[in-house]
Amino acid sequence: MDYNATLDFLYTQLPMFQRVGAPAYKPGLDTSEALAAAFGNPQNNYPTVHIGGTNGKGSTAHTLAAILQEAGYKTGLYTSPHLVDFRERIRVNGKMIPKDDVVDFVRRFRYKNLSIAPSFFELTMVMAFDFFAKEHVDVAVIEVGLGGRLDSTNIITPALSVITNISRDHMQFLGNTLPEIASEKAGIIKHGVPVVIGESEGAVRRVFAEKAAEMSSPIVYADDNMAFSSATLSPDGILYSGTLYGNITGQLTGECQLKNTATILAAVSELKKTGMHITPEAIKRGFAGVCETTGLAGRWMKLYEKPFTVCDTGHNEGGWSYLSSQLAKTPGEKHMVIGFVNDKDVSHILDMMPHNALYYFTQASVSRALPAEELARLAQAAGLHGKTYDSVEGAYKAALKHATSDDTIFIGGSTFVVADFLTYMQ
Repeated sequence: MDYNATLDFLYTQLPMFQRVGAPAYKPGLDTSEALAAAFGNPQNNYPTVHIGGTNGKGSTAHTLAAILQEAGYKTGLYTSPHLVDFRERIRVNGKMIPKDDVVDFVRRFRYKNLSIAPSFFELTMVMAFDFFAKEHVDVAVIEVGLGGRLDSTNIITPALSVITNISRDHMQFLGNTLPEIASEKAGIIKHGVPVVIGESEGAVRRVFAEKAAEMSSPIVYADDNMAFSSATLSPDGILYSGTLYGNITGQLTGECQLKNTATILAAVSELKKTGMHITPEAIKRGFAGVCETTGLAGRWMKLYEKPFTVCDTGHNEGGWSYLSSQLAKTPGEKHMVIGFVNDKDVSHILDMMPHNALYYFTQASVSRALPAEELARLAQAAGLHGKTYDSVEGAYKAALKHATSDDTIFIGGSTFVVADFLTYMQ
């Protein structure tokens, strides 16, 4: 198979959560363990950092990878989903896995004729582990796909576990309450392995404390200590003053990044305890150039100044608790290009969105997309009004036509809406 045929196999022959949702969700580790074993358990060839949580996983994973890379470590990075190119999921020192390596891995998988039937995510994950071993990485940063306890990535035993925060998302799989969701996320805590918790309080904190005690794992709560004395917006990003490493400028500017930064700095401190040599200069360079270093996109990503145009992959209550506040600070009238997936309760999210805005309801080019007409009906019940569009491209063009140079255009609601938008822009 050539590369295009290989992608077709991955996308059409294997259950893919990104496209079909629940039918592709395979809780449990048996298949992942068997698949990894068939390839010689490559995940055991290098130390890993395991990153879970509801929001902020991607920003945290990419920034930690950037810092480790700047510290001189050959760094693997496995994240999901991708936005434009499948190979975004698997990177070494910021460079995507070559097409030939994708083809070769799938060829070897098919040649083995195994008796197991892995999902898209399981096969892609082992592809990443195998590629990292081939490239002899010094360390790999691994982002949890969904949940934690039963997520495919939980076959690793990391040097450090990180759980960013807990919010309501994927409740059909993880539970209806925050403590239930926290219990699933806490499943990545391994015996004797230190864990950094980004945000937690009340019953959620108790879940983490009890799991860490059960596993004899040292636990650090990032929000218990002030990682910086102040955070101010600058032309280059967010300036964090008074950190242990001096002043740091973070390239990522979403308001949620303040919590992520505290989590990342706590994680760096724990990694230094394991013997990793990470200088203040490496930390500063990692924060300042994370997008260029790792290819991160879609996090309060500014495209234009006039009209002020930004996209963001925030797609649940936790993400919108920050986005709604940030949108209130943007200029002019708000033009909201919005779409969601059909397996998410969006009512609480819609309640967080600005009411004094023009809406361009749309749907991404995946089968999971919530039809634009259905979204418009739900939005109207929440007091939000606008028109429907069959594609993200059409919705964005309409917003661009109606917005003045002093207005704001926002594109988001779903990772897949942002993916369609960035594909169009490219």
